[in-house]
Amino acid sequence: MFYSGDGQTVPGKWADMKPYYQDSAVTIYHGDCREILPDFAEKVDAILTDPPYGIGEEYESFCDDRLAVKRLISLVIPECLRISPLTALTPGVGNVFLYPEPTWILSWFTAAGAGSGPWGFCCWQPVLVYGKDPYLRNGLGRRPDSIEHTETAEKNGHPCPKPLTLWKKFLLRVSPSEGQLILDPFMGSGTTLRAAKDLGRKAIGIEIEEKYCEIAAKRMSQEVLALWGEKCEEVLSCR
Repeated sequence: MFYSGDGQTVPGKWADMKPYYQDSAVTIYHGDCREILPDFAEKVDAILTDPPYGIGEEYESFCDDRLAVKRLISLVIPECLRISPLTALTPGVGNVFLYPEPTWILSWFTAAGAGSGPWGFCCWQPVLVYGKDPYLRNGLGRRPDSIEHTETAEKNGHPCPKPLTLWKKFLLRVSPSEGQLILDPFMGSGTTLRAAKDLGRKAIGIEIEEKYCEIAAKRMSQEVLALWGEKCEEVLSCR
């Protein structure tokens, strides 16, 4: 079954699929989003996700090379655009042009640099967004399209974890209201879900590898961190 924001379940091909983990805020499915999303009848408020980069990471269930990423994009992105009015994803600088043309490109940047590229130190990472700015759409004013960060992701057993504090800032950027339903079809270790839970949103995560579902489930069992939304909103309000 698929979890609905109003507590209902949505029938379909995956109607008998049991959640790997579920609580009052988040639901985790262990499965392949390429197979799940075409039958996913739920509509969500936003998608925030970090797809594979095609850089040769060793995943048990996915060949992480550039060709595989191109095929993945062709299957998954149309479904994301069908399911949600807003999709935000982190493609990696080298993969930007593999994706359909976005509505806009947001970014996060690190002034000190975060690795080396063909033109020197890499100080920024793109975030492709498809759909209207939820703040402007709802008359909430303008927010920056770039976020500075200095945090380092906590090592948790996943090869490419993202910093939770950074991800909370991005979640607030695409989801201005508590109670909204967020989907992450490439859940990994569950950073999107953890951010959503801490910030009073509901979230669904899909992950193909069970060991990462287990890591995410353990993270979901931790207590919610309070007052983080107010701190992030101060950052997002800066002009």
